[in-house]
Amino acid sequence: MDVAIDLTDVVIETERLVLRGWRDDDLADFNAYASVDGVGEMAGWRHHQSQDESKRILDSFMTEKDVLALEHKRDRKVIGSIGLHASWASDEAAYRHLRIREVGYVLARDYWGQGLMPEAVRALIRYGFGPLDLEALTCGHFVSNRQSRRVIEKCGFRYVKNGAFFARSLQQDVADMKYILLRSDWERGGKSDGDRHSTGNA
Repeated sequence: MDVAIDLTDVVIETERLVLRGWRDDDLADFNAYASVDGVGEMAGWRHHQSQDESKRILDSFMTEKDVLALEHKRDRKVIGSIGLHASWASDEAAYRHLRIREVGYVLARDYWGQGLMPEAVRALIRYGFGPLDLEALTCGHFVSNRQSRRVIEKCGFRYVKNGAFFARSLQQDVADMKYILLRSDWERGGKSDGDRHSTGNA
């Protein structure tokens, strides 16, 4: 089942990142990575054509409240996003009874290959299965996106099936692979601690 969430005031710290709500002054950083050809396309959306386009999407992040900015501690700038969206599994008989959300993420090209996204995804998993009390998380990647596949597998997700995703921004169907992580499996597998999270003024 889909679960209403609000990530606006969430702050999660990892070794190298801060996962936090978006702010108006993140626009320049957001546009800098989202306008690079090939970055958004890996996630199903066309790279941004203008700062005005980035502003519209940034506003939607803050309105919908289900996407966090990824701030790089050392470089002190936003280098990507990670969110908890409505999941395909909510329509599946085997999973629709579970409190579930879909993990989605994007990372600036200059930061690929440094292990930052697995670090962020693991932190969000801990938050989702902890304070949000979710029972399962899903994730997916386009068949051609080997980098995202490695992230998903490193974070313990189990392959469920191949499917197709209509990328509205790209106006095309893209073959994808769908995965799930049950909280019960995550707990049995030895969940790891170490991230600090807070909400509001905590």
